[in-house]
Amino acid sequence: MSISSNTHVLVFPYPAQGHMIPLLDLSYILSRRGLTITILITPQNLPILQPLLSKSPNFQPLILPFPKCTSIPQGVENVQDLPPTGFLSMMQAMSHLHQPIIQWFRSHPSPPVAIISDLFLGWTHHLASDLGVPRVLFSPSGAKSVAFINSLWRTMPAPPGPVCFPEIPSSPKYPWSQVSPVYRSYRKGDPVSEFIKEGMLVNSASWGVVYNSFAELESEYFDYTRRDLGHTRVWAVGPLLPAEEMGSVHRGGSGSRPAGEVMSWLDNCADSSVVYVCFGSQAVLTRRQMEALADGLDRSGAHFVWSVKGATKGHEAVGEQAELGAVPAGFEDRVAGRGLIIRGWAPQVAILSHRATGAFLTHCGWNSVLEAIVAGVPMLTWAMSADQFLNATLLVDELGAGVRVCEGAQAIPDSDELARVLAESLKSSQAKWVRAKELSRMAMGAVEEGGSSFRDIDALVKELCGLDAKKEASPS
Repeated sequence: MSISSNTHVLVFPYPAQGHMIPLLDLSYILSRRGLTITILITPQNLPILQPLLSKSPNFQPLILPFPKCTSIPQGVENVQDLPPTGFLSMMQAMSHLHQPIIQWFRSHPSPPVAIISDLFLGWTHHLASDLGVPRVLFSPSGAKSVAFINSLWRTMPAPPGPVCFPEIPSSPKYPWSQVSPVYRSYRKGDPVSEFIKEGMLVNSASWGVVYNSFAELESEYFDYTRRDLGHTRVWAVGPLLPAEEMGSVHRGGSGSRPAGEVMSWLDNCADSSVVYVCFGSQAVLTRRQMEALADGLDRSGAHFVWSVKGATKGHEAVGEQAELGAVPAGFEDRVAGRGLIIRGWAPQVAILSHRATGAFLTHCGWNSVLEAIVAGVPMLTWAMSADQFLNATLLVDELGAGVRVCEGAQAIPDSDELARVLAESLKSSQAKWVRAKELSRMAMGAVEEGGSSFRDIDALVKELCGLDAKKEASPS
C-alpha cells in the first residue's frame, strides 16, 4: 500500500548497528508509503544508507560531521568502534548536533513536520520543541524493556538490589548485576550521568512512541505503556526486517566468509540440523568462555555455524590476561565439515531463515530475538547485558520459546550440559520447537496486509500526514 503525500520527516538513528538497522528498515517502509524521509547520518556511517538511497526516491541523507568530543577518540563515529567505557560519552556527544540540525531545518524550503529519533537520543525532545514539531521516539527494544527502563530512571533504585518493578505486569525482580549498565553507571552530579538521566526521563514526554515489536508478542506490556503514558500514540510496527527487494544476505557489515559460501554450506546440511551461534555486534567472550563453548559444540555432535566477534581496540581482559574472541587452537580442524566459523559479521537473517537451521544460541539482543521468531527457530539463551536478561525472561518464562543455557557476561557454561542442550535443541518434537513455529506464524501475520503491525504503520503514517495538513492549514 502506498499513499500520495509530500509529508517530510527527519529520522535520527543512534550510531550502533542494533539501533540503526531497524530504524532504517522502518524508514524504508515509510518512504514506500509515500513519505519523504531525511535521515541524519555522519560520514563514516553513510555506506549503510547506500542500499536505501538506491531503492527509494523518497529517501535522502542529511550528512553532518561527527561532533568533536575530547572523550571520543578521533575518527570514531559509531559504537562498534568504541571502547566499552565510551558508550555513555557517545550518547552525550550526539547532542552537539543540536545547533547544526536547527540551522539545516530553518534553511530548508520544506522542513520536516516531525522528528523520529532513537531511545538514546532523549535530548531531541528539546530539539523538536525548539523547532515547533513533535518528536516520535523510536525504540529498537520491546515494550517490556522500555517499561523497565522508564521505571528505573523514575524510581532510582540503589545497589545492592534486587530491583523490583511492582507496577509492571508480572511484577518481576532482577539482581543488581542484571540491571541496565547505562543505569548502573549513573553517578549523581556527574555531568554525563545527569545528561543521560534527563534524556531518559524526557522520553516519556514524547508525542508518540514506535516499537520494533508486535502486539501479539507483548500485548500486556503495550496495554501498560498506553496507561502509563496516558495516550494511545503507541505503535507496534515490528518485526522490522529488510524488504524483499532489499535482500537479507548483504544486510550489515563484512565477515571472513562471503554470504554465498555460508549459504552453500548450509545447503549441504539436513533440515533443522544446524545450531547457529552468535552473540551480537558488541559482546566479546573471554578465553575461558570460548574454550567452554567450543568444547560444548565439539561434544554435542551437532552441525553448527559460529559467528565470532574479535576484540576491538579498547576492550580489556577481565581478571587474568585473557585473549578475547579467539577460537581455541586446533578446534576448526577437529570440527572440519561439521562446523563453520565466521569471523566478523554473519548474514544472520539469511542463516536463521535457512531450512537447515534448527536452533539459535543467542545473547538475546532484541533484533536477534525478533529475527529468530520470524524464522521459527527456538532459542538457547545466554543473556549478558542491557535488556538481554529481560528478553530472556520473556522468551523462556513467558513465551515458552527458549531455554537458558547460561547467564551473565562473565559466566562460564558447563561444557557437558551445554553439549546436551545443543543436541536436544535440534529435536523438532520439543515443545520449544513447536512454540517457535507458532510465534513465527504470529509475527508474519502481524506484518502482512491487515495484520496488527501493518495497521499500526498505517495509523502512524496517517498521524504524520495529519501533522502536515495542520501545518498547511495554519496561517503563515
